[in-house]
Amino acid sequence: MSEIIIHSGERFEQVYLNEPGLDLHFVQEAGSTLKIHVLNIPDGTSGDRDIEISNNIVVEQIGEGCETEIYALAHLQGEAHVTTETHVKHAVGGGKSNQLLKFVLEDQARGRFIGDLKIAPDAQKVEAHQTNRNLLLSETAEMRTQPQLEIYADDVQATHGASTGQLDESALFYMQQRGIDKEKARQLLVGAFMKEVIEAIGEQHSAVREQLLNAIDGVVE
Repeated sequence: MSEIIIHSGERFEQVYLNEPGLDLHFVQEAGSTLKIHVLNIPDGTSGDRDIEISNNIVVEQIGEGCETEIYALAHLQGEAHVTTETHVKHAVGGGKSNQLLKFVLEDQARGRFIGDLKIAPDAQKVEAHQTNRNLLLSETAEMRTQPQLEIYADDVQATHGASTGQLDESALFYMQQRGIDKEKARQLLVGAFMKEVIEAIGEQHSAVREQLLNAIDGVVE
């Protein structure tokens, strides 16, 4: 794993699309901004239905006033398996970090999220948030989530949340009552769940963002 240094005042944004093995290590200097998107949305062909995906993301804020955003999305079918780990360390104060990770699992697909957030004793005035939301579309899909928070400073704002569930049956019923068949309603709801992550992609990578949004719209139309 090689380090990628985000120098003081720099802005760095990158999209990693359908890369089954990522091992990323970022070091942020003072006032830098890091925004990364890790998206695993295979097309459902036979080779994708038993794929093993491993994403490991390490971020160290070593300078004051850094900002970090991590977005991850995986939509898997068959017996595919994904493990995503994030390790974010606030070594100094005044920084911000926000993580939003979503998993959509069908058939016998399995997912695992390990989120390690550390705030050092001298890292006062830090604001750090971690959110993991999961959607299981079958009785045999499985998701495990392991948030790990180590907070040694007292003047911080830090939150984490995780939820795993199925499609909202009341929303499905509502849409069917308005003439939308069940399968199309299901696809619309899944698409809406996924779009929150995709829409976070910035203008620098707008072509990728629009391609992914159009792909979702193409499925549900």
